[in-house]
Amino acid sequence: MMKLGFIGLGNMASAMIGGILKQQAASAEDIIGKALTEATENKIKERFNIQIGESNAQVAARADILFLAVKPIFFPEVIAEIKDAVRPGTLIVSIAAGRTLGYLKEAFGREDCKLIRCMPNTPALVLEGCTGVCAEESVTEEELKHVLTLLNSFGRADVVPERLMDVVVGVSGSAPAYVFLFLEAMADEAVAEGMPRKQAYEFAAQAVLGSAKMLLETGKHPGELKDMVCSPGGTTIQAVKVLEEMGLRAAVMDAMEACIDKSRNM
Repeated sequence: MMKLGFIGLGNMASAMIGGILKQQAASAEDIIGKALTEATENKIKERFNIQIGESNAQVAARADILFLAVKPIFFPEVIAEIKDAVRPGTLIVSIAAGRTLGYLKEAFGREDCKLIRCMPNTPALVLEGCTGVCAEESVTEEELKHVLTLLNSFGRADVVPERLMDVVVGVSGSAPAYVFLFLEAMADEAVAEGMPRKQAYEFAAQAVLGSAKMLLETGKHPGELKDMVCSPGGTTIQAVKVLEEMGLRAAVMDAMEACIDKSRNM
């Protein structure tokens, strides 16, 4: 069995490890990780019973597939620490926004490492993640398929051209925050109208969950699904009218544009 290494054991790495183990894509004994703090390492060790490395370099040396799960600002120091420890042919998978394959290739300064870039999102914590993936030319179809199997263990993973990876950040990587903001606003108005807050969150969340599932499972255009809810002279069309007057679509598009621009310029 291939050894999986994780440098960084934060929320995203934890979500990925949880999904991989739950779907039996790998066993705990085949996963080794390293975090910045001992407290984080103990927490992950207790939760998943994976191995904890003595150093980032040791994790890198033992891994067949190495996930770089640290924040982008820490990439220079982490890569400097591990680049000579990585074995030839190791698949290096970055989950950081704004760090291109070109950046990774230059930072590692080696021709015998195989680089993959992906952008997961936090719903991976509940096995409903969405991950965009791109790889350099040296990665074989079989190797990419193996990584996709791991990424699909906690949601959906699709290959995209690298030029679209910043768009992936905007449309899925950062998108849970937009949805949570929308859910919070929905619940706030329900509370204002007398509904208990816990119940308001549950109703709003289930409505969004069900709506997303309808879109994915029916394959219908979102406009068509929206029209199905808007009865003539009914309540829903009045709400839609207000959202259109307040510029909901433009606000979402402008927010995503700002997110994508930030990712491009990191």
